[in-house]
Amino acid sequence: MITTAAPDDRAAVLVSLDFGDAADDEGAEELVRLAESAGVRRHAAVGGKRQRPDPKFYAGSGKVQEIVLAAEALNAGTVIFNHALSPAQQRNLEKELGRKVLDRTELILTIFAQRAKTNEGKLQVELAQLEHLSTRLVRGWTHLERQRGGLGKTGGPGEKQIELDRRMIADRVRMLKGKLEQFRHRRGVQRRARARGDVLSVSLVGYTNAGKSTLFNALAHAKAREADQLFATLDTTTRRLWVPDAGTVVISDTVGFIRELPHGLVAAFRATLEETVRADLLLHVVDSASPARSQQAADVNKVLAEIDAGEIPQILVWNKIDVSGLQPGVERDEYGRIRRVFVSARNGAGLADLRGAIAEAAETRQPRTPSPEPISL
Repeated sequence: MITTAAPDDRAAVLVSLDFGDAADDEGAEELVRLAESAGVRRHAAVGGKRQRPDPKFYAGSGKVQEIVLAAEALNAGTVIFNHALSPAQQRNLEKELGRKVLDRTELILTIFAQRAKTNEGKLQVELAQLEHLSTRLVRGWTHLERQRGGLGKTGGPGEKQIELDRRMIADRVRMLKGKLEQFRHRRGVQRRARARGDVLSVSLVGYTNAGKSTLFNALAHAKAREADQLFATLDTTTRRLWVPDAGTVVISDTVGFIRELPHGLVAAFRATLEETVRADLLLHVVDSASPARSQQAADVNKVLAEIDAGEIPQILVWNKIDVSGLQPGVERDEYGRIRRVFVSARNGAGLADLRGAIAEAAETRQPRTPSPEPISL
């Protein structure tokens, strides 16, 4: 494509197709927020309905031409699909569009790379990026098909560049997993010490941007980063707090979940999510003002099941009642146990009820035997 100016990398065409899934209704809006979180400042949206993905372009050829026109009108440097693309589809699209193409997985990886602050977080993101890259080494890289001869690091006779790259990635992945294992071992020692002290371990979980970090700061008088954006918090933050009738409690704020969270990210962040897996109680924070709150809660529970945390007792915390218009209070199940608490982490409404719910859970909890070994990657 010929344009009068260089494409703007901060402008993107956002493609979100509807395949008849109920979750697709909120998908386009969520894609906009993801793109903005990644640094996109101008965007054009392209939608449409299909029965099934096109094998070559994911979108049909007519839709691809619509994307071309939108990209030229915006002078966009990037096209972002709200779907998982195969390596071949991504390669075909980049060739046809003449622009960089990202799928949903790569978009989320981009955000995670921008947000990671601690050494462990950066290692986890790099691991996820490399494992994703290893499946896409052939994407438009014709130099990878040239064979090389020689000795040592240049490869053996007839060895292709792509084979060398794969081996280097595999070596780096092993090194990263070794370093992450050290972090996990250190956390395991700290966790066993807390278990010996019979300290209740509480973990905040929830859909990204549900207000977990704001709630964490309100409960623990901490200063975890808060922002009205997706994945504002990546690294687990842990604090001790005193809860009346429960004593000392350890509370952890973890990375937020999202619909179709890439499996590679779940695997890479499994060490961080161990605080969730080993918790005595989960506070499942839900954005009560979101029309998609039921689907978002279901998506969180799906990931919890994937990391073997689905059976841990949880209390639903409906946050942002100052926006949704709900009143503070608690809701109990048929057995009289607190099932849901309505709060506003922003103005403090309902936080006393939440502390009471934590204390009640502490009274009835069953002691958990800490695992001697951390879960494997």
